[in-house]
Amino acid sequence: MIWKNNVSLALITAAAVQLLCQSFKVVFYSLKNKKLQVHYFFSAGGVPSAHSAFVAALTTAVGIEAGIRSQVFAVSFVFAVIVIYDAFRLRGTVELHSRALNRLFRKLPENERMELPTMVGHSPAEVAAGIAVGITLTIVIYLVLGRL
Repeated sequence: MIWKNNVSLALITAAAVQLLCQSFKVVFYSLKNKKLQVHYFFSAGGVPSAHSAFVAALTTAVGIEAGIRSQVFAVSFVFAVIVIYDAFRLRGTVELHSRALNRLFRKLPENERMELPTMVGHSPAEVAAGIAVGITLTIVIYLVLGRL
């Protein structure tokens, strides 16, 4: 599991996938909105789910490095399922609550209004895209480095 100079290739791969997903969001939403959208680099929602990609990449890398029968893979897999579930169900519910509260806030006097962020959860398609991106990029990275 340790790569060069005691640095975990699994961790580096997962972090790289996370950064690539967030960068993709900037490009995708900038093209979609025809305006530079740098704030999407720091957003929690959108396509692909960077949370799902991150944990899918980590779990894939751990599976490659330690084997899918290892205890560390089992821990990583359970962790990934929890994060993916959270990205979809829990944060999806928070997003619905934000939208409902924002509708109520619009009825308040203008000086008392506030706007909650509404792009915090993920659709099943965004989660699936994140998982696919995480697994695919990890396999590509390991192939390029000759580790697979």
